[in-house]
Amino acid sequence: MFAKTFGCCRKVYNLMLSDKIEGYKATGKFPAVTPAKYKKDYPYLKEVDSLALANKQLDLQEAFRNRFSKSRKEKNGFPKFKSAKHSRKSYTTNNQHGTVTIIDNRYIKLPKVGKVRAVIHRIPDNAWIIKSATISQESDGKHYISILFEFENAANPYVADKTNAVGLDYASDGLYVDSNGKVGTNHKYYRESHDKLAKAQRKLSHKQGSKKHEVKSNNYIKQLRKVNKIHRHIANQRLDNLHKISTEIANQYDIVCVESLNMKSMSNKGFGNGKATLDNGYGMFLSMLEYKLSDRNKYLVKVDKWFPSSRLCHRCGILHPEMKDLTIRKMQCDCGLTISRDQNAAINILNEGLRLLTEVA
Repeated sequence: MFAKTFGCCRKVYNLMLSDKIEGYKATGKFPAVTPAKYKKDYPYLKEVDSLALANKQLDLQEAFRNRFSKSRKEKNGFPKFKSAKHSRKSYTTNNQHGTVTIIDNRYIKLPKVGKVRAVIHRIPDNAWIIKSATISQESDGKHYISILFEFENAANPYVADKTNAVGLDYASDGLYVDSNGKVGTNHKYYRESHDKLAKAQRKLSHKQGSKKHEVKSNNYIKQLRKVNKIHRHIANQRLDNLHKISTEIANQYDIVCVESLNMKSMSNKGFGNGKATLDNGYGMFLSMLEYKLSDRNKYLVKVDKWFPSSRLCHRCGILHPEMKDLTIRKMQCDCGLTISRDQNAAINILNEGLRLLTEVA
């Protein structure tokens, strides 16, 4: 039923998008379309949850708003058709009078599916109201359900202490170095599983179906699932580590100052450390820090990426052009300061972040 619903949602989305495009070509306006329009021609659409199809209609409307909204500064591209091969397998259903329910903390009841055995990672309070559930399937074949609750959140009276601050400088080897000289993490999860992954991929390349336009055998599909399982394990390890580190920082400090780096540009061939950059997950780390600090009434201050944090001596303020050379790992200044380049940069980021925060305040 999950697989059928994924397919029907994709089908409805593509049909609605196609009719909108054809309507625009004929009349110059995008017509309003609903999933109910297609149930007569495609009877199998009646077999799945109607709310899942209705949410796809909302997704398409949101995609058009993101493209044509006048209020948005950065507009998205025109909505694209969803591929059966590459699109994410997920759908969202809404709770209507108990159609989505957690039973005995072991089962989840879903429309058109019934009771599904599940591992519940967080037990909700009795006062929480279930609003919706999103069912998704990962590349390794496992299914996940994310449930959205509504509840009253007490106001957080905490006032941030501006003297309790830290600066973070990105480091490809270690995720970050902070203004106190502490290194973020020594794990490179992709590198650690590289040999195991390469062996599984070599096996996959020998199966029938690895070549283009070749029919995929059952053995190929089994081996592909093993490869995807390794990739999923690496991603889970990275997420777990980033969540732990970001939570520790959010609990310990009231103000965190970072650089607003373009991680996509830093991972290209020109820098020569693309794998290390992507393996760090620094962009996800900053996103985690941002919402966790915000929840605690604390601050994440982003310093401009062109700020010369690595070239300034944090003690006397002299600019050192030679520090553009990334192979120089220590700064030696005429004022007598000798310090790690990363820690010096982190201290400069901290000072600049506190200056920006004072200006805003």
